[in-house]
Amino acid sequence: MKNTIKTIVFFMILLGSLLIIPNLSNAATPVTDETSLNEAVSSADSGATITLQNDITVTKPIVIQKELTIDGNGHNVVADNSWTSTSGNQTMFTAQFAEGKLTLKNINLKNGPKYGVQSYDGATVILDNVSISGFKYGAVLANGGKVEVRNLHLGYNGTGTNNGIEIDKGASATNNPTLVMNGTLITDTNENPIYIAENGHLTDFTITNTENTTNKVVLSGNKVVLTDKENNVIAESTIPDKATPNVDTQKLIVSLVVNDKTYKVAVDSGSKLTEDMLKSYVEVDNGYTIEGYYTDADFKTKFDFTIAIDKDTTIFVKTVEVKEETNPDTNTNTGNTTNVVQKDETPKTGIENYLGIAVLTVLFSVTAIVIMKNKKG
Repeated sequence: MKNTIKTIVFFMILLGSLLIIPNLSNAATPVTDETSLNEAVSSADSGATITLQNDITVTKPIVIQKELTIDGNGHNVVADNSWTSTSGNQTMFTAQFAEGKLTLKNINLKNGPKYGVQSYDGATVILDNVSISGFKYGAVLANGGKVEVRNLHLGYNGTGTNNGIEIDKGASATNNPTLVMNGTLITDTNENPIYIAENGHLTDFTITNTENTTNKVVLSGNKVVLTDKENNVIAESTIPDKATPNVDTQKLIVSLVVNDKTYKVAVDSGSKLTEDMLKSYVEVDNGYTIEGYYTDADFKTKFDFTIAIDKDTTIFVKTVEVKEETNPDTNTNTGNTTNVVQKDETPKTGIENYLGIAVLTVLFSVTAIVIMKNKKG
């Protein structure tokens, strides 16, 4: 009996160990420097998570060809000044081919010779609470791969002009790039947060927006347009002639010109605009109000709100100064007389009230004395 119990306990321990080992192999792997980061990337099983314990300086690209999550734990990964090469792949993090699926989360990428991160030829990159700034070519490169934005902050990236997320296809890539908007995109500058490459290799690309995404990238004519949750236009990027876009959301752009300011909003084709809707998208100076909406800068032809729009439209908003209204009943010496109840200006001393109280007191006192005498008799 004892041997049977021991055997059962042994096999239970063995089974528990076998169940724990896979979890340990895929557990978060902490790293503290470039060497341990590269070792962790190389040795990690597919699906593992690598967690940074402090800021890390790197001197060369990190290439990933498996499913992997790198959790920055709020830390920075910074390119060293000795990293000066500009040939070949010099992106800080690259997921490549169909096997590559890299999730970056809670991490800040700073200062590199080319891009912060790229998805290359069928790979997937997911950006979740990521900040990227200071890269000479751009922040993110969808190079024949898929990039999914969940929570991304774009600082300034590029030289001469800014370049946030570049949609491209290299000469050796066999897949077309895809951008998935699935959350929030914050950009420090509205210059090229979304950039469509013009190198001639890009012929087709796809942009999709999830149902719950805060920021959207939509198609409007020959442009892709980044919008906020209220459909305000943040930025527009022109699509090269050779590139064919596949975008799940198409919009028209309404430009509202108010004095020296222009506000842009993305609306559905066939929409009928309303004055209340347009008013919600513009700001007017203090002391002014909107007089009307016009199709021309001279305010001669009023905009017709009964007609649905079917193309990009510019509307000019006329504002006028609000004048203070005067009250006609205040101090007007017109000679007219009005029936006014005359106010009794006699000072009130309160003597009348005191006299009445005294009389009542005497009456009550006399009555009380009479009653008491009758009782004694």
